[in-house]
Amino acid sequence: MKKVLIANRGEIAVRIARACADSGLSSVAVYSEPDADALHVHMADEAYALPGSSSADTYLSIPALLAVAERSGADAVHPGYGFLSENADFARAVVAAGLTWVGPSAEVIEALGNKVTAREIAVRAGAPLVPGTDGPVADAAEARAFAEQHGLPVAIKAAFGGGGRGMRIARDLAEVESAFDAAVREATAAFGRGECFVERFLDRPRHVEAQVLADTQGNVVVVGTRDCSLQRRHQKLVEEAPAPFLTDDQRDTLHGSARAICREAGYTGAGTVEYLVAPDGLISFLEVNTRLQVEHPVTEATSGVDLVREQFRVAEGLPLSTTEDPAPRGHAIEFRLNAEDPALGFLPTPGTVEAFEAPTGAGVRVDTGVRTGSVVPAEYDSLLAKLIVWGEDRQQALVRSCAALRELTIRGLPTVVPFHRAVLDEPAFTSSEGLRVHTTWIEDEFAQTLEASPHLEPGAADRTTFTVEVDGRAVRLGLPGDLARALLHGRGAAGEPGQGGADAVSSSEDVATLSAPMNGTVVTWLAEDGEDVAEGQSVLVVEAMKMETPVKAHRAGTLRRGDVAEGDAVRAGQALGEIA
Repeated sequence: MKKVLIANRGEIAVRIARACADSGLSSVAVYSEPDADALHVHMADEAYALPGSSSADTYLSIPALLAVAERSGADAVHPGYGFLSENADFARAVVAAGLTWVGPSAEVIEALGNKVTAREIAVRAGAPLVPGTDGPVADAAEARAFAEQHGLPVAIKAAFGGGGRGMRIARDLAEVESAFDAAVREATAAFGRGECFVERFLDRPRHVEAQVLADTQGNVVVVGTRDCSLQRRHQKLVEEAPAPFLTDDQRDTLHGSARAICREAGYTGAGTVEYLVAPDGLISFLEVNTRLQVEHPVTEATSGVDLVREQFRVAEGLPLSTTEDPAPRGHAIEFRLNAEDPALGFLPTPGTVEAFEAPTGAGVRVDTGVRTGSVVPAEYDSLLAKLIVWGEDRQQALVRSCAALRELTIRGLPTVVPFHRAVLDEPAFTSSEGLRVHTTWIEDEFAQTLEASPHLEPGAADRTTFTVEVDGRAVRLGLPGDLARALLHGRGAAGEPGQGGADAVSSSEDVATLSAPMNGTVVTWLAEDGEDVAEGQSVLVVEAMKMETPVKAHRAGTLRRGDVAEGDAVRAGQALGEIA
């Protein structure tokens, strides 16, 4: 290996480029049109354009990526995480092109990427498991039959997915059909395949995982454990290593079964075996992620192992740097810095980073894909950067985390930082007596009131475009939404007719309007035109930054759907219909 094509973007592409430099390898970046000035483009030794803006045309296009590899002279491909990182067809195409694939074989990706066959491997390895279907279910009726037989709640999961996408929880029999349809729809959009299976869902569990490294010489090492229980919508927000408050027996079970699963699968490279740990201590195998994890830095901080460089070693056929499970040193916590407003249900919001000032100090690491002036596009996920804080023990890591989050400055768009600061005041997370957070704790129990981001003013992300005539020539004019509404309604800045201030004067039309909460794409209507809906009822689903967000009725009444259909792009503040 001499030159590595990084088939990804954002902070993970920057991370891999740095590891290439550390390993004496050249790095090649790729970028879509929205990413033309992204940080990873400048960090790599070379960068090549992928014409287009959608994921399908760029970072998910196997022909386009292989064309760049040939053009640049790259002899290896690192897929990062997300996109094609767990795509067996991509791994095969890379190898078929005569390139080195930095990851497990296509056959292993296929076996472990399918949650059904992964479960079969886990059974053969003797891993702990909860009841589940033997394969993908044919339809919603079959999913309901499983729930009736084995009890509620149940989890409906994409067989070829991961990262919480294509997953729905049904706690009532009446919810099973709609949850199944939503899981299939999201799985098809995210992974190109909609098959789903069903299993019993452990209520209020912790999410604990084991980081594994395996080489071609037969060595399998468990580098450490992580706790990733702080999640919203099954997407992780805070992770730490080693997983705290586990018994020796639990830790032995995690290490032993993770090693056995990887041996049974013939795994090579870096991978993560994920588990759920119930409040009563029961451990159940969840899935295997056949790639590098977003949260890998906390394991690096507590083990001293550079996981990306180990991936390079394995890809080159070299043995691992260590063949023994390293004992953890200290404690590390990672905070994902997403472009989302936690006060508005973690609403994803693209925009421009007006200022990015990272904290400093002992034990502080920042992995970022942005800098001051970076534009965060709506086409991709919301992760901007990661703050990783290490301490000699968990208590010191928590204290240092508070200081680092105080120092951190991100201006120009909403971020989840207010939540991170708030959760460090929560005894459920910070207590030295035990960890009382679980995978739905944010939705079920987090009660702090957070102020909406000052960077998400009403109308700030809302623009209306008009065609106006100037000297007889048609000109397109874009105006901020609040100004456009003021002009249309004849109101001025003081909120009086002719004085401006559209928001200060209400009308029956304004009160009835159901508005889009963000820029995005309509996924599906959940309520029929003319249907009576209750306040707070989900009536529409909008997707933005690779996340589905339900749009809820702001009042009770009769829904009149607007002229927006599935697949239509909508702007923040745009009228989607009205509730009369």
